[in-house]
Amino acid sequence: MPRILAIDLGTKRTGLAVTDPLKMLANPLETIETSALLDYLKSYCSREEVDTLVLGYPTRLNGQDNEMTPKVVTMKDRLSKAFPDKKIELIDERFTSKMAMQSMISMGSKKKDRKEKAGNLDKVSAAIILQSYLERQ
Repeated sequence: MPRILAIDLGTKRTGLAVTDPLKMLANPLETIETSALLDYLKSYCSREEVDTLVLGYPTRLNGQDNEMTPKVVTMKDRLSKAFPDKKIELIDERFTSKMAMQSMISMGSKKKDRKEKAGNLDKVSAAIILQSYLERQ
């Protein structure tokens, strides 16, 4: 069964998360350099069946665009061209980084580990974006 893959786009790093084959659970997948995102996704989608890409859509608390919003819109366009057979969805990502940090704290991650493993925050944020998407379906 095809999976859903979520993307938490960053200027330097991008967090990825993917569903289980039954599309019930969101699991952190990987944190990669943003410059390598399209190549990574092409490789991943050639190995795993993915039918939907969910891209976190950043806005300010008042709903207005922030500095990352245009970059996400550009990435959505690039994904649409690179993967014409896949559904590309945008989903509100406000608070996901804070929720990811709280999740890591509640799981016992020490401050030193959270700083050293910043990539974990990105993929946990992607998993939160994906879980939010699943709950809305």
